[in-house]
Formats: sequence, C-alpha cells, structure tokens
Amino acid sequence: MIRQVHLASRGVYGGRRVHAELTLGRGILVGHGAMTMLMHRAGIKGLPGNKRRRPTHQTPTAADLVNRQFTRTGPDQLWVTDITEHPTREGKVYCCVVLDAYSCRVVGWSIDSTQTATLVNNALGMAIHNRRPATGTLIHSDHGVQYTSWAFTRRARASGLIPSMGSIGDCFDNAAIESFWGRVQTELLNRRRWKTRIELANAIFDYLEIFHNRQRRHSALKMHTPIEYEMLYPNTHLA
Repeated sequence: MIRQVHLASRGVYGGRRVHAELTLGRGILVGHGAMTMLMHRAGIKGLPGNKRRRPTHQTPTAADLVNRQFTRTGPDQLWVTDITEHPTREGKVYCCVVLDAYSCRVVGWSIDSTQTATLVNNALGMAIHNRRPATGTLIHSDHGVQYTSWAFTRRARASGLIPSMGSIGDCFDNAAIESFWGRVQTELLNRRRWKTRIELANAIFDYLEIFHNRQRRHSALKMHTPIEYEMLYPNTHLA
C-alpha cells in the first residue's frame, strides 16, 4: 500500500503525506513511526526541497497590504501571483499562477513562450472567471513589469481587486507563492529534461489542475487537498 501511494503521488510524497493518504484517504490505521520504518527499508522517500532565486526590480509601485500575513479565514480574500520559467530544447516556457492563500488552490494560470503582460492578464482573467470574487480581494505580487503594467492594474481594479506588492528584492514578502514554485520545481520541472514547449506545457497543466488541486495533500491544510479543504472548511481556517 505504501508503494501504491508513493507511485500514485508521482514519486513526490515523503513520510508525512504517505501517512496522511493512508489514514485520511484510505482509512488505514497505521503509526507514523512504523510506516516511516517500512518506507526506509523499501528505499522509498520523497523529493527534497528546492530554493529559487529571484531577480531584483528597481521601481516600487503599489503598497504592501499583506505584510507577510498570508493566513486567511476564507477563500478569495487574498490571491498571490507570480511567474516562473523553465527551459526546453525549443526554448523557455513561462507560467503565471494565481493562488488562493486560504486553500493553496490554483485558481488561475497561463502558459506562454514569452513573459509579457498578456501572460499575467490571462492568468488573472481565468481566476476572475472561475471564482467571481467579491470586491476587496487582495491580489499580491512582486514588482515585475508585467504586474506594474497598465493592463494588469486596470483589469484587477475593474474586477474589484486591490493590488498589493511586496518590497523590492525580498522573496519573503511573497513567500506563499515562492514556496509553491519551489515545490513545482522539485516535483515536476527539475525531474527530467523537456524536449518541446508543448510537452512541458501539458505537464504543467496536468500538475496544476489534476495533481496539485485535486490529489496532492498539503501539510498546511491538515493533509487535505485544496479542493477538499474548500469543501470541508469553506469559511473557517483550521487552528
């Protein structure tokens, strides 16, 4: 059963998430220590973390309305967004994600071969269409030129969103999305070499929509998946 769970997680899960899937997902009573011992004996282990460096932007714009406080009491109170890039043999692929800070759910995303304002606007547009947020939702980002663009700011404000940006060059001011991208790098992007942009784009789509939102158990969510967590706890964050 441990081998099955680890395989189903695409080789991502370590001891905590394997244990959560066995107990929460399959109703099997097993001690964490015994399960860890069995994993060790079988040579099964999760993937290590990954650190990600970010460029420094020079021009400050919107104020930081989050102040590193990413915990929220319900969905669509705070969205965080960022862009990552990864090479293929054809060239780079860029992905922008909008993440709900409450449930860690990817509510919007966009993939392209260029890093433009269109990339972030498409991700934001998907998030707005999918969630229909009430006026006052914070959309928190860094000071990249895509996020300081007129098009992005106009789209956000027209939908009732309030732009927020961390201080320049400080990754901790958007730690929630930085942590997310670190997992994506470790669990997907860095595990193989990608031949084409289409191949990588399809893999990113599958990871975001299928694995991350619907299958991956998150320690910050008491080992629930993001969609499961929103269904179980729609308005109150677990203590």
